[in-house]
Amino acid sequence: MDTALFVPAVDAASWQLRVHGMVDRELTLTYPQLLARPLIERDVTLTCVSNQVGGHYIGNARWIGARLKDVLDEAGVRSGASQIVTRSADGFTVGTPTAVAMDGRDAMLAVAMNGSPLPLEHGFPVRMIVPGLYGYVSATKWLVDIELTTFAAYDAYWVRRGWSQQAPIKTESRIDTPSAFGKLRAGRVPVAGIAWAQHRGIERVEVQVDDGPWAAAQLAQQDTIDTWRQWVYPWDASPGRHTLAVRATDGTGATQTPVRVDPIPNGATGDHAIVVNVT
Repeated sequence: MDTALFVPAVDAASWQLRVHGMVDRELTLTYPQLLARPLIERDVTLTCVSNQVGGHYIGNARWIGARLKDVLDEAGVRSGASQIVTRSADGFTVGTPTAVAMDGRDAMLAVAMNGSPLPLEHGFPVRMIVPGLYGYVSATKWLVDIELTTFAAYDAYWVRRGWSQQAPIKTESRIDTPSAFGKLRAGRVPVAGIAWAQHRGIERVEVQVDDGPWAAAQLAQQDTIDTWRQWVYPWDASPGRHTLAVRATDGTGATQTPVRVDPIPNGATGDHAIVVNVT
């Protein structure tokens, strides 16, 4: 998700990244200089804050990039710089908590996605990735400027429009199969989907049939704590109309809240549920 009506076409040959503000040394990096830095390769799931419960504004990819912390350490972040304001080539702004970007997680200036240079629509030539935060406070595309400042001094684009200044991703889960209002045959039916709690990981997923007890689903192997986790629950479906619901528990032991709230101001919550008909 982004605000650009037309995807910016940024020339990598002339691209520069300015790092300034509350730093000891201003930096200007060219694209070749960024590529020459030590690069990391990580699987990270990105989630849009506007994702409704059960929505599809979430995706997983393998990213290659330079560590953001290394660049900021080179610039020398001054005490009190609580916010990193990043700007895209089209003027869009994002505000990220400095402490989160510097806490050792794989925050990066990404240059490649799934083994290829970033596609234009994903921010070529450089975008930012910070695991554990919704995109509007972390995932600047077409990145050209990094300014160290404070939360008191500046409100980024979506904050001025009523969204929260800080927005860690909430623990959520989704049923992908069967589909809502699907018609099924009685017998063993795989109920399956994904669960996510980036930078905390998923420890448990449970499924509820109608008003019955919550039952543990089988979990796929966890890639990393920064990616979604697939799950499946083998359900012995009986004839009739049934409601299926799912909930997840993250790596801290906290189970997602069933309380349904809208995405604004900092992300939707609630258990995803669907209705199916079995014959």
